[in-house]
Amino acid sequence: MSNTLRPYLACVRSTLTAALTMQDFPSQVAERHNVPEIEAQSTPEVLLTPLLISRNSSEQVLIEPSINSVRISIKIKQADEIERILAHKFTRFLMMRAEAFVILRRVPVKGYDISFLVTNKNVEEMLKHKLVDFVIQFMEEVDKELSEAKLSLNARARIVAESYLSQFP
Repeated sequence: MSNTLRPYLACVRSTLTAALTMQDFPSQVAERHNVPEIEAQSTPEVLLTPLLISRNSSEQVLIEPSINSVRISIKIKQADEIERILAHKFTRFLMMRAEAFVILRRVPVKGYDISFLVTNKNVEEMLKHKLVDFVIQFMEEVDKELSEAKLSLNARARIVAESYLSQFP
């Protein structure tokens, strides 16, 4: 992990740890239902202030807490068109397999690349610090994977261009 990324991830980690303090809260609208309030947005009293953590304008994390759920939306760094395409393909691949990741949403929040939804049931079933570690590790790994994919793509493009141009004397 680079030194510039460390304070950003530490801030995300401490904010997530605080935001994941949730409790069971039945719906105020429908009897005997327990829905994530951040998704339903039916009771404004239980929605807390959204927190935006920014490393720069193209790399952000939006944490939207409520009394019984937290939505975490991540904007992945995309410096050029190649990174934009790679990030879109990668996140689409993951979101198509959202069942395997219990907390991953199928559709991200508008303006973000990928979103997670953590409910109080998830915190009860799993360890809170492990959920935070998963999100932080995901942020580290997605950046690394996209960098490696871009390097691999550029290397392949260079080899193809050299073999094509070698045909012409």
